[in-house]
Amino acid sequence: MSAPSTEHDVPVGAPLVARTRAIADPGPLLRLLPEPAALSWVRRGEGLVGWGEAACFRTGGANRFADADRWWRELVASAVVRDEVGLPGTGPVAFGSFSFDPSSPSGGVLVVPETVVGHRDGRWWVTTTSATGSVPGLRPQLRSQDAPSPGQVAYADGALSTASWETAVARAVGRIGAGGLDKVVLSRDLVARTERPVDPRWLLRGLAERYDGCWTFGVDGLVGATPELLVRLERGLVHSRVLAGTIRRTGDDAGDLALAGSLARSSKDLEEHEYAVRSVAEALAPHCSSMNVPESPFVLHLPNVMHLATDVAGVLADGATSLRLAEALHPTAAVCGTPTDAARELIRALEGMDRGRYSGPVGWIDAAGDGEWGIALRCAEIVTDDDADFSRTLRLFAGCGIVAGSDPAAELAESDAKLVPMRDALAAGDL
Repeated sequence: MSAPSTEHDVPVGAPLVARTRAIADPGPLLRLLPEPAALSWVRRGEGLVGWGEAACFRTGGANRFADADRWWRELVASAVVRDEVGLPGTGPVAFGSFSFDPSSPSGGVLVVPETVVGHRDGRWWVTTTSATGSVPGLRPQLRSQDAPSPGQVAYADGALSTASWETAVARAVGRIGAGGLDKVVLSRDLVARTERPVDPRWLLRGLAERYDGCWTFGVDGLVGATPELLVRLERGLVHSRVLAGTIRRTGDDAGDLALAGSLARSSKDLEEHEYAVRSVAEALAPHCSSMNVPESPFVLHLPNVMHLATDVAGVLADGATSLRLAEALHPTAAVCGTPTDAARELIRALEGMDRGRYSGPVGWIDAAGDGEWGIALRCAEIVTDDDADFSRTLRLFAGCGIVAGSDPAAELAESDAKLVPMRDALAAGDL
């Protein structure tokens, strides 16, 4: 395991100075982003976008969540805040993303934007934040921005070929049959190379347009649209949406209705889902005074797939922040397996790659500790190119839950379906 490390960029002794004020509707949030490095957490037109950097914290190792949470608490404890709106997500906000595996060099990052624009329940606001001790600007320019297409896209196998990945699935099924673990989630990557440099704003807009029921996120080169809310903490109420068990849609309404019924009756998918729900409920229980865990899942319909889904709710009892709750939940059985340690070791042995921040927590936290953290799914990592301002290379990711009844060919088809959102977002053409 790599040694823990931290880096932070904020002037020593200079408190954050943040001001939030209400504004009129400025238009779609994702159209406001003035730079490719902007940040996003948007669903159905609501959420937060940000740009600029008032402060940043990078960390790694097994203590990455605790280190980041401590830094954030200390930063906001000394902050000078004037919040004229008073909603979750107003005042100073940090966007964050963390690696799946503590041994990954990707570690974790929290970024405090200089400007955040939010929208919720018919209310809009802007927060401007400075880390220099000076009063931040109060009226940033908010106007619709363009984003160029990356042009044509060529795809190539990532760490494993499709045949090799099917072999890895078969080996995992064999290990499960031999005992020692009940489920493991195996992921694969796909490399995309584009005709022109990739502007993340192009991807964000494409994802939001096609998958508006998902949380469209962009943090430090990781861009995606996740259907899975790891945890939301809002004024003492905790909520988590668990997804496990997937079937690909056909595009025919009658056929998809029949498929939804078969998914709801599938013993293999119900077993996979039960493991995931149990892992979330057990992780949240120590932090909650009461919890509601539905006995049966519902079928969540997305444009490309359908999932078995369960919403778990609770009442916070111990004052944990949303980030510490995300730490307690990560990794769920939906992205790792059961039992966790055995599944993680099998993942390291079979996947042949570093997941980086794929399938790790991604989201935001405010000064009160409230926030929303999703699981970084249906996403791509823009590969850094030191010789250019933008990259033409991305890694796309998809994973599947493997249990005793899994079929390698069917799991490969499921992973292909989960790659569709990012492939759609990359597709050339005007949005």
